[in-house]
Amino acid sequence: MDGGAGTGQTTVRSTCPYCGVGCGVLLTPNGVGGLDVRGDPQHPANLGRLCSKGSALGETLGLGHRLMAPRIDGQDVSWDHALQTVADRFSATVAEHGPDSVGFYVSGQLLTEDYYVANKLMKGFIGSANIDTNSRLCMASTVAGHKRAFGTDTVPGTYEDLEEADLIVLVGSNLAWCHPVLYQRVLAARKAKGTKIVVIDPRRTASCDGADMHLALQPGSDVALFNRLFAEIYEQGALDKEFLQYTEGFDAVLRTASMEDTSVVGLSEQEVLAFCTLWIRNEKVVTIFSQGVNQSTSGSDKVNAILNCHLATGRIGKPGCGPLSVTGQPNAMGGREVGGLANMLACHLDLENADHRVAVRDFWSAPQVPDKPGLKAVDMFRAVGDGRIKALWIIHTNPAVSMPEADAVRDAIAGCDFVVVSDITGATDTARLAHVLLPATAWAEKDGTVTNSDRTISRQRAVLPVPGQARPDWEILAEVGRRMGWHGAFDYQSPAEIFREYAALSGIAGGFGRDFDISGLAGLREEQYEDLQPTRWPVTAHRSGGRFFADGQFYHPGGRARLLPVTYRPPAARTGPRFPFRLNTGRTRDQWHTMTRTALSPRLSAHLAEPFLEIHPLDARAQDIAPADLVRVDSPQGSAILRARITDAVQPGQVFAPMHWTGETAPSARIDAVVAAETDPVSGQPESKASVVNVTRLQAAWYGFAVSAKTIAPSSDYWALATTTAGMRAELAGLAEVDDWEAEARRLFNEPDAQITSVIDTKRGSARIALRDGDRLIAALFVSPEPVAVMRDYLASLPDAPDQSLLSGRSPADMPDPGPILCSCFGVGVNTILAAIETEGLMSVDAIGAALQAGTNCGSCRPELADLLAMAQTREAAE
Repeated sequence: MDGGAGTGQTTVRSTCPYCGVGCGVLLTPNGVGGLDVRGDPQHPANLGRLCSKGSALGETLGLGHRLMAPRIDGQDVSWDHALQTVADRFSATVAEHGPDSVGFYVSGQLLTEDYYVANKLMKGFIGSANIDTNSRLCMASTVAGHKRAFGTDTVPGTYEDLEEADLIVLVGSNLAWCHPVLYQRVLAARKAKGTKIVVIDPRRTASCDGADMHLALQPGSDVALFNRLFAEIYEQGALDKEFLQYTEGFDAVLRTASMEDTSVVGLSEQEVLAFCTLWIRNEKVVTIFSQGVNQSTSGSDKVNAILNCHLATGRIGKPGCGPLSVTGQPNAMGGREVGGLANMLACHLDLENADHRVAVRDFWSAPQVPDKPGLKAVDMFRAVGDGRIKALWIIHTNPAVSMPEADAVRDAIAGCDFVVVSDITGATDTARLAHVLLPATAWAEKDGTVTNSDRTISRQRAVLPVPGQARPDWEILAEVGRRMGWHGAFDYQSPAEIFREYAALSGIAGGFGRDFDISGLAGLREEQYEDLQPTRWPVTAHRSGGRFFADGQFYHPGGRARLLPVTYRPPAARTGPRFPFRLNTGRTRDQWHTMTRTALSPRLSAHLAEPFLEIHPLDARAQDIAPADLVRVDSPQGSAILRARITDAVQPGQVFAPMHWTGETAPSARIDAVVAAETDPVSGQPESKASVVNVTRLQAAWYGFAVSAKTIAPSSDYWALATTTAGMRAELAGLAEVDDWEAEARRLFNEPDAQITSVIDTKRGSARIALRDGDRLIAALFVSPEPVAVMRDYLASLPDAPDQSLLSGRSPADMPDPGPILCSCFGVGVNTILAAIETEGLMSVDAIGAALQAGTNCGSCRPELADLLAMAQTREAAE
C-alpha cells in the first residue's frame, strides 16, 4: 500500500495485538521509529473501526523497556550461549527425570506459527503434553463445552450474524469495554433494525447502557437460568423438532431442566419469564458469552446450558443465529487450532485418540506423541512448586501476576531449578525470576498469522525493524529443537514454511472428518502467504468459510450433536462471617492484561490511573469506608490494597477489582494473589469471578500524590504508578509516619541536589513539596493525613508552573483543569465535557460527540458520557 500523506513511507496491513476481535490495522512508519495507526476499512472484523487501545498502539512503541540481548543470571550473553544453555538443560532434565519433568507455558500473544512450533517441539519430540497456555484462563471452558456438544471445538457462527440478529444476549460479557468494536456493530444493528439487547451479568457494566434488559443474576447461577429457558422453550412450543433429529440427549436435558430451582438465580419470576419469552419470540438470537461464563468451576456446564437452548430450537449456524464465544486474546483461537492446550493435538485432533496420535507422529516423523493429557495451567504451577517440573519455559505471559494464587505461583517459579522466559521486556514480575531471558520480537516486528473469534485467519506483518538482538519466537524455538538433536524437524527458514506444514497437517485432520481443515492453503508460495487476505476457515478444495451446523452435521461418531444435562452448582468458595464478600475480577476499558504495553500510553493510563475496588454504598457504610479510602482485601489465599470506588454497579455483598496491576505498577494490588485456584473439573479453567474475601478500611498514617518529569521510586506500603504526558504520577500511602518529608521527596524522585520549595504543616500532617532544576519543575509531592485532594490531571500535565499555583494543587483561573480523561480516543476530560454541557446546552451523547468528538470513535465511553449528562441535568434541575 501507499503511505500516509506526507510520510513517504509504505503503509502495511496488519492485525491489532489485543483482544480476539482481530481488528485489521493500517500501519505507517512515521520516520522516527513510531507508527501512524488506523483501522483497516477493508478488514471484515472491524471495517475501519478501532477501540481506544487499538487507536493508541502508536503510543506503546519505544525501546526504553525492551529486552535487547539474551541474559543468563542477569548478564548479557550471546545467542549461541543462551540457546545452547536452554537446549542442554532441557535435554539433561528429560534424560534424568523423564519428559514430564519439563513444561512450556505459552500465550495467546504468540502467532500461530510460533504456537505450532512450540507444540511440535513439546508433544512430538520432547514427548510430553506439558504445554499449556494462558488461554486456559480465558476460554478453556468454551473448548470443553463445544467438544461435548459438537464433537469438536467449533465456533458455529460469524460476526455478520450480529447484523442479522433480532436479539443479542450478552452473558458474562462486558462487550462495550472488552470487545468495543463488536459492541459498536451490535449498537449499529440496533439503530438500523431495532435489534434488542439483553445483558446477563451480576454487575452493571457499560454494556448495560444500550440494553433493553439487564439481569443481575447471582454469581455462578447461569446454568439455572438457561435450564429455565430450556424448560420454557418446551412449554411454549418453541422446539425445532426437525432439527432435534440431528441431536441426542433431549429427554435427559428436559428432565433435568424442569427440576431446576430458579430461585438460586436471585431474580424475580417476572424477570426470568420476561427474558425467556423475549428469547423464544425472537427467532434470530445470538448469545455472546465470555469470561463471566468461562471463568467458573461450572464454566463448561454453563457453556453447554447455553448450547442446549440453541440446539433445541435449531438456532445455530443460520444467519443471525447461534452461540458466539468471544475470546480475550488476539490468537487464543489460533492456539486452540494448533493444540496449544495440554489436552489437545494440532488441528482439532484428539490427544487420547490412538489413530490421531499415530497420524500426527507419522506426519512429523516424531519419535513419540504422548498418550495422555499434560498438566493444565493450575496443576502445572503446582507441579513446579513441588518439584515435579524441574525445567520451565514461559513465553509472552506473566503468570506470577495473572495466575490465581499468584503469590504461590511466584514462589513456585522462583524455586524452580531452571526457568526460561521469552518476552519483549525483562521488567515483569515473571521475567525477574528467570535464569535465562530471551529477547523476542514484538508486535509490529512479527510476521505470521492469527485467528480471531469468528475463525478468520489474518496476517500480522512486520513493519518496524527488529531492535537489538531480538528474534522471532518460532526461530528461537526451532533453534532449540535443532540443538536438542532434531535438526530436520525444525529446519524452518520462514513463517510461511511453517504455515504450509500446518495447513498440510490440517488436511490429515480433514481426512478424519474434523472441522479444522485449511489444506486449501497448504500450497501457498512465499509471495502468496505475504499477500494472504483475511480468510475464514475451513479452506479446502470444496469449501471456504461460512457457518457450521445449520445442515445438522456434527462431529461426534454418528454425526449428531449432544444435548448435555447439567445442573446448577454454586461457586466453590462459600461466603461466611470471616469472608462475607464475593469477589469478581475483570478488565478495565483502556488497559490490557498486565499492562506491559498499554501502561506505556499516557492516554490509556489517564482514564483509571490506579487499581480500585468497586463496593456497594451499603457495604461501604457498614465497613466505615468513604470515597477514595484505601481498602485491604483479604482472602484465604492472600491480600491486596486497592482504592475504594463506591458504586451501586455492584450488588450488596459483591465487590469487583480489575486484574491489570503488577509488582511493576502497584505491587500491593496484584488481585490474583487473592483469587483461589479452584478449577472447573472438565476444562481446568480457574474460577476468577467468585472468590470470597473480607474488605476493611486501611488505617493509613498518610496519603500522598506525586508527579515527576522522570522516574518515581516508591517504597511505601501502597503505591501505584501511571504514565503521563509529562512523565509519571503516583498514588502513595504509608502505615508509619515520616519524619522528614523533604528528605523523603529527594529519595522518592532520586534528586539529591534539586532546589526545594515546600509548605509543611507538621501539626496537621500535611506537606506540599516542589523540586526544581533552575526554572524547570522536576517533581512535586503532596501529602495529607486523608486522601489527597488536588487536581491530579492538571498537576500531571506540568512541569513549568510557578511555585504558588503548583503547591496549591489547583489550576490557575486562566488554565482550566480538563479533569480525569473520560474519552481516551480523543483525550477529552470530565470537566471539559461538563463545561460544554452547561455552556452549550448539550442534551444528548450525540451532541457531546458533535461538540467535542468524545464517544465518536470506538464508542466505549458513551455509557460514561450518558451518566455524566444525566448527572449534569439532575444537578441543573435541583438548582
